[in-house]
Amino acid sequence: MKTKALVLLSGGLDSRLASKILQEQTEVEAVFFLLPFSKNTSREIQEFCNKNNIKLHVIDLTTGKLFHEYMEMLRHPKFSRGTALNPCIDCHIFMLKKAKELAKKLKIQVIATGEVLGERPLSQKKKALLLIDKELRFDILRPLSAKLLPETEYEKLGLINREKLLNIQGRQRKRQILLASKYKIDYPNAGGGCLLCEPEYCKKLKPILNNKNLTYNNIQLLSIGRHFNNSGIILGRNQEENDLLEKEPGTKIIPKQPGATALVKSKDLIEKAKELIQKYSKHQIKEFEIKD
Repeated sequence: MKTKALVLLSGGLDSRLASKILQEQTEVEAVFFLLPFSKNTSREIQEFCNKNNIKLHVIDLTTGKLFHEYMEMLRHPKFSRGTALNPCIDCHIFMLKKAKELAKKLKIQVIATGEVLGERPLSQKKKALLLIDKELRFDILRPLSAKLLPETEYEKLGLINREKLLNIQGRQRKRQILLASKYKIDYPNAGGGCLLCEPEYCKKLKPILNNKNLTYNNIQLLSIGRHFNNSGIILGRNQEENDLLEKEPGTKIIPKQPGATALVKSKDLIEKAKELIQKYSKHQIKEFEIKD
């Protein structure tokens, strides 16, 4: 029976390469985690999987029990954060544990990622990778850097041929780009896709992070408009944001003259919101419409 591998696809080049490399010796399925603070969506990943005959599983962490589990991890990470609120090691461990549950259900023997030794300062140094493996108590195959890391049980058992794996390390991506050409892989620009790495966003998130009633919708709103009073007042910065705010539940204050729409959490903030609308308007605002 051919070995099956479950690859965590993040949306970037590295995990796509890991999938292609493993397809040369295993049957590959993929899992994508829809994360509350990620800018990545499953659309491009689904296109990649369709093109390369890979079955894709999506685990949605933006709703229900999984959302609450993820938020508790974020509030109380066991390991260090990055420069903002990003608990990268804890986040990796969280996703890999969920991937293990899925692999067990699907009877898939190998769990793999596109991680590259030394590519990211917090979660992909050798010490961090070994720490993650120790915490998980099961092996993770990293095809792009496998020859620089301890041999996994998958390799020892003959499920994976180590000689067909690679020894990439560091932040330069020259080898990955060459491999992308070889495998004819289209990929997005390499860049961080996590809002938890963005200090300005985290300044808005931090005051409300411990709110147990925080929802995914609340999180999305932090990326929209100007925020005041710990996001108790949100002003649209353009017509598109005004339109989005007007569709949100809650009290909306809409100026009759050109200006920002305000979304407020409490009616006590209505007069403050009116003052802010006037402050950021080029016109004299004489009348407001209030919608609930």
